[in-house]
Amino acid sequence: MRAAPTILHLDMDAFYASVEQASKPSLRGKAVIVGGLGPRGVVATASYEARRFGVHSAMPMGQARRLCPNGAYLIPRFSLYRQVSDVVMAMLRELSPLVEPLSLDEAFVDLEAGGVAFDSRSARETGERLRADIRAVTGLSGSVGLAGSKMLAKVASEEAKPAGLLLIEPGTERELLAPMSVRTLPGVGPATGEHLRRAGITTVGELAEAGEDELVRMVGRSAGAGLYRMALGLDDRPVVAERDAKSVSVEDTFDVDLHDRVRIRGEVQRLADRCVQRLRGSGHSGRTIVLKVRRYDFSTLTRSETLRGPTDDPAVVREAAARLLEGVDTTGGVRLLGVGVSGLADYTQEDLFAQSLAAEPDVAEGSDGAEGSDGAEGAGGADGAGGVGGQAAAGAAPAETEGAQEAAGPPGAPEPAPERRWTAGSDVRHSVYGPGWVQGSGVGRVTVRFEQPGSEPGRVRTFRVDDPELEPSDPLPLVGDTTP
Repeated sequence: MRAAPTILHLDMDAFYASVEQASKPSLRGKAVIVGGLGPRGVVATASYEARRFGVHSAMPMGQARRLCPNGAYLIPRFSLYRQVSDVVMAMLRELSPLVEPLSLDEAFVDLEAGGVAFDSRSARETGERLRADIRAVTGLSGSVGLAGSKMLAKVASEEAKPAGLLLIEPGTERELLAPMSVRTLPGVGPATGEHLRRAGITTVGELAEAGEDELVRMVGRSAGAGLYRMALGLDDRPVVAERDAKSVSVEDTFDVDLHDRVRIRGEVQRLADRCVQRLRGSGHSGRTIVLKVRRYDFSTLTRSETLRGPTDDPAVVREAAARLLEGVDTTGGVRLLGVGVSGLADYTQEDLFAQSLAAEPDVAEGSDGAEGSDGAEGAGGADGAGGVGGQAAAGAAPAETEGAQEAAGPPGAPEPAPERRWTAGSDVRHSVYGPGWVQGSGVGRVTVRFEQPGSEPGRVRTFRVDDPELEPSDPLPLVGDTTP
């Protein structure tokens, strides 16, 4: 524990929704909900305007629509979120060489290591300056917590939300924590919180008064000792600049359970290709291929196969994933599929045997139970391992499978042009009206609002879904390349 509050925790406020509001001027001050738009989608982020209606992250999208029927429901645009995140993280690295990102919108910073703060006054000044710089460069707000430990800095940033700063003076930790709910502490989820509540413990102060021996008796030695230390405000973990990825994976949750085995194989092949794209993008290769299948009854099966050497060859990953699928019974229907690669390395095995020979597949089978939601995966048709993917579950592209080719008609027959799909929130460009975004589509029509970051709220126009002058587009940058 430090004698000065020189550990900073930054948490951007309602990050995905705030980026959408900044990118789409007509949504500023409106209820915005970002997530999977299909029947099984879940909320990834809700703006503070939407939270007033009771909408929150991880909520099923159907429930969110009932609570906030007039909100703007949008797919996630992860390429844009990463772009903004890169700018913010670069600003943090100007403060210190020790920056520990936790996600796209959250990070710890060791201010003392950067020589920018050594006491409460300088730490507060640095935090306020950071908030102002982020606002000036991105137009977004972030909440800052300052304390002598990572745990307390994170608690402080949560208490400071939205758009605030809270500094916890060393020596006042227990006084500040005492009246807070036990759920405030990291790692205390609904199940642990309910277990403690049944024992009459609802606040952090009551947790500390219970004593370590009692907590060990209630929740086990490791968890009990950890809870007691947190209740006393004790945390000596350092800020770690590099956090090595342990795996790369992608997943899709489907609106309707898949039963066609050919379609399922095609989806697995498509996921394998997306996984390799992410793997190569991170500069890694991997030895272990993992297949995840969530069936109609929510039971989840995983199968894995370890190669003789690491690879980033899409053909190898596709072949391994296909072999793993052969060992899974999908006759009852499949609601989620995922492909991942673990055992990461920063080189590839130049060994032809690695492409054809593998160790005996490892098998793990279990049930996740009747989950209330699919979490981040459901929200984005998700990419796993530290972030969800850029393709919404509702808008998942159909697999390029043999079944799809058969459905098109007999050999030699002209293939009908597939109907273009326009998902709410996606970026488009019209040859006459310029850049805009899809407000909605249906009955052969698509409605587009033409506006861009920094503009006034734009006009709405409606087109045929096959209008040749309307094309999908990449997101316009929300921020420039300059930093303060």
